[in-house]
Amino acid sequence: MSVHAEVKKVTTHTLLRMKQAGEKIAMLTAYDYSFATLLDEAGIDVLLVGDSASNVMAGNETTVPITLEHMIYHAQCVVKGVNKALVVVDMPFGTYQGNSDVALASAIRIMKETGGHSVKMEGGEEILDSIQKIVKAGIPVMGHLGLTPQSIYKFGTYTVRAKEIAEAEKLKADALLLQEAGCFALVLEKIPAALAKEVSESLHIPTIGIGAGKDCDGQVLVMHDMLGINHHFKPRFLRQYANLHIVITQAVQQYVADVRAVDFPNDSEAY
Repeated sequence: MSVHAEVKKVTTHTLLRMKQAGEKIAMLTAYDYSFATLLDEAGIDVLLVGDSASNVMAGNETTVPITLEHMIYHAQCVVKGVNKALVVVDMPFGTYQGNSDVALASAIRIMKETGGHSVKMEGGEEILDSIQKIVKAGIPVMGHLGLTPQSIYKFGTYTVRAKEIAEAEKLKADALLLQEAGCFALVLEKIPAALAKEVSESLHIPTIGIGAGKDCDGQVLVMHDMLGINHHFKPRFLRQYANLHIVITQAVQQYVADVRAVDFPNDSEAY
């Protein structure tokens, strides 16, 4: 029996056991109760309440504008729909960079007000103090290296990170620092597959890749992207598992036509 199948509730320890057993971890984003319920029942291991809600739910260009209050609201909705998956909540931009006391207070609010199981933070050595303080308080932290979208204005582009030797070496060093600081897992976003493989093999904690090749210990995608709701976003790393843009558009068009033709509701649909 697989590690996922034998547990009633996925925990940080479950993910470590999955890595040790060579069993890949499946992770998707979720932002509301209804989709969280669907994804959980479908057997997802980890649900990330991503700050990508800033893009797909709020229509912002980047993840920067979303607030702690927004993230708490989305996480509250997701947690109510979950029975088995581990829920990870993104700490939004400005809630942990530069002040470890503010970081701890933000993480405590997320845990107390949402019922989520852990938080995720972007960055390496620069945020080490904040990670250590949060972990010491008993809050599990998932790290995030490579392309860190909260820093997009610094990068100026969403291109692949760590292609140059200096940045790759820093990423490898940061990964070890995050593991030593107590992170239970690490997201690797848009980095060369060979580098992701090297990092994954160097760590005892699991890695979750997005645009980082097949050798990470798990994979994550934004739900709206993989379900084809976001039909304009088609990077190389995205496999679209459905085309809900077409399905939903056709369903609404048919509804509009039926209403205008006085076909809906019919006699059997009336009281």
